[in-house]
Amino acid sequence: MNKAFVREQESDVRHCPFCGSLGQSVEKATLDHWLRPEARKQIGDSAMFCSQPQCDAAYFDSFERVVTVNQLTKSVYPKSDEAPICGCFGLTCADIDADIADGGVARTRAAVERAKSPDARCTILSANGQSCVTEVQRYYFKRKGGV
Repeated sequence: MNKAFVREQESDVRHCPFCGSLGQSVEKATLDHWLRPEARKQIGDSAMFCSQPQCDAAYFDSFERVVTVNQLTKSVYPKSDEAPICGCFGLTCADIDADIADGGVARTRAAVERAKSPDARCTILSANGQSCVTEVQRYYFKRKGGV
């Protein structure tokens, strides 16, 4: 086929059109839970989550349609440090910081164990549609000074 008639892709659909960071694929159930009805109509069933804290984009799709943070049903981590880092069980950065200040890991460990249980509904309750375990551990060790 003659290349003159083939449209080349203009951008990588996996990267946020606002900040260029690699997005995390989310399912329809995640979008249905996190987006206000008017915003939900703006984006397809297959989308990506932008996890860059300073970026205003929350979700984007292959057509470069973007839903911004202010169109979400509530604040999400890592866009807001006040939002729970664990969407299923409500563990916050403040809880992890309190564990570190107390010299223990009780709250953090309990949340990680619960996140591994069948009670976790990460696909829906986590803005990125994924388990919080990796992010909780990353935040803990960063604040503890280990990583």
